[in-house]
This record gives sequence, structure tokens and C-alpha cells, in this order.
Amino acid sequence: METIRWTVDINVEKQKSYPQISEAADYLRHGHVIAFPTETVYGLGADATNDAAVQGIFDAKGRPSDNPLIVHISNPDALHDLVSDISPEASQLIETFWPGPLTIIFKKKNGVFSDLVTAGLDTVGIRMPAHAVALELIGRSGKPLAAPSANTSGKPSPTAAEHVARDLSGRITGIVDGGETGVGLESTVIDCTVTPPMILRPGGVSAEEIEACIGKVHVDPSLKKEQSAPRSPGMKYTHYAPTAPLYLIKGKTEWIQQTIHRLQAGGKRVGLLVSSELAAELDADIVSVCGSREDPASTARSLYHAIRSFNDTDADIILAEAFEEKGIGTAIMNRLEKAAGHKWMKESSS
Repeated sequence: METIRWTVDINVEKQKSYPQISEAADYLRHGHVIAFPTETVYGLGADATNDAAVQGIFDAKGRPSDNPLIVHISNPDALHDLVSDISPEASQLIETFWPGPLTIIFKKKNGVFSDLVTAGLDTVGIRMPAHAVALELIGRSGKPLAAPSANTSGKPSPTAAEHVARDLSGRITGIVDGGETGVGLESTVIDCTVTPPMILRPGGVSAEEIEACIGKVHVDPSLKKEQSAPRSPGMKYTHYAPTAPLYLIKGKTEWIQQTIHRLQAGGKRVGLLVSSELAAELDADIVSVCGSREDPASTARSLYHAIRSFNDTDADIILAEAFEEKGIGTAIMNRLEKAAGHKWMKESSS
């Protein structure tokens, strides 16, 4: 299969006459799998009501079928045809954060979605992305689109069309190239079918922002466990992983440098995944900078690109800086812990 690539301007309001988005939407209506940009990461879209189309997502990604898929819509009014109940908390979150990087879990309406979308659950995760190209594509398709991240399952999510092409060229019908994404991490997932609502995955909207909107919420305790049955995308044990083993590292700068030297003495090529501040203080074989400690949003935007960059190196082991778990930092550490498979190197006194 030769994968089509459509390049579009993010400002689709000025590109109404462009045929690219209409052509891609037509493929979606006919059951094909198309990658497209959102404000978080690139999604791999297919008609969420079509079994064969959704199966195409699993086939392309090599994704386990017990992992549910998030459904994307272009207008909140579409919810009434898709879910059986919208709680007051969900309504408030929609009004505050949609369009945006927040997925809300609802009780699904029977007979609407392919069973492959919900992995046998009676609930479904839905969001409305804040990206002009995504909204235009969904709207023109006329379908709710199941759209997990457009990468090979278990690997870092794509924040550029080139990442998608590297993973999935020849395995999907097309890629809508709308440039680099914005947030850089996936959406926050919150279950509004329980009381109080529970965050199942940290992401682009922080727990602090959600609690300021609807009051106290719970955070799924299984987020810190190595094994758990997935109730939300991105909850598999090892996720977002580069080819070389990755460890989170925490300690004084001098101890981290000693650890690097010890690994090098053992014949290892050591890669560092760190902030610009720590990069200035350490020496290793390969250094990939992911933003600044002073600007956590910059770390979120560049994290997956930085992780992917090690796949083009000869690093034998990667050591990743631990960031403060506050605001978007909670999502950053969630992704790093999954990339590391929860493996840590810690100085005994830290």
C-alpha cells in the first residue's frame, strides 16, 4: 500500500477550496484509516461505527484489542446521539475545556459504536480536539472518529507527520500533514460516570485545572502500578518506549555524573534525556534536551521527539531526568514512568 500524504495549512478557514481535506474525509467515510494532526499528538482516525474500519486501526498499530479507543467529534451537540447520559460535571467540563485536550468518559448509547472501540466496556471516551484541521476533517467526514495516537503500539506518540510516516507508511491509506502539534502529550482522560469523577490518565489539562472547575476529583491509583487492566488508552505497562532501555534517574548532579561514568566504564554508550539546565551540568555520550525546568510546557511539547531521537543513535542505555509532578509535570512523569517501565536509579539519600 502506498500511503498518500496531504499537506494542509493549519488555518483551514483560508483554505476552504483546498481539496486535500475533502479527499481525506471521503476516504474516512469509505472505511479507510487516515492519520491527522490534533493539538496533542497525531491521531490515527477511522469511522468509529464501522467494525472493519476500526479493525484497520488495530492492524496498523499492532495494538492489543483490550485497549479502548478515544472517539473524536467536531461539535458537542453530536454527543446526544452517542451517549446515554451527560452528568452535570461533564457538562461543566465540556463548557470549560472543549475544544481542548480533555477526554471525558460517558455511558455509551447501545448500538452506535463498533464494539472494538470500547473493548467490551459499557462506556466510551470522547473528546473534541482544538485543532482547525482536525475539526474540519471530522466535520467533513460526517462520522465520529476513533483515533488513538498514530504510532506503532508501545512506541512514543507522534508530534509531527514525519513521525507517523516513519512508523506507519505502507500500512495506512493516508496522512494529513498539518505541521507539528502543540501540547505534545495526549489528552487528560476523566471518568464522569463515577462520583466523584476520576482521572484515568493525566494529560494536557491538569488535575488542578479540573478541580478548579468541578471540585474534588480522584486520581486512579492504578496509575502508579506496573500492571493494570486498561480502562483508558495509554495505561499499558510499557508505553512510549524508545528502542534502548530507559531509566529515570534521581540524585545530586555529582552522583548522576558518577553513575554515567560507571556505566561507560562497563562498556555502555549512555544517552541523557534532560532539561536544558541539567544538560549544561552533565557529560554523556548522547544528550537530548527536552525543554526547560522553568517552562514545563516546553518539556511536554518536545518530550516524544526527544525520546524518538535516541532511535537514531547507538545509545545502549538512556537516563531520563525526573521532573516535578505538578500541573503538566504530572503528565510528563506519567509518560516517562511508562517509557521506563517504572525502572528507576536513585541515589540512596535522595
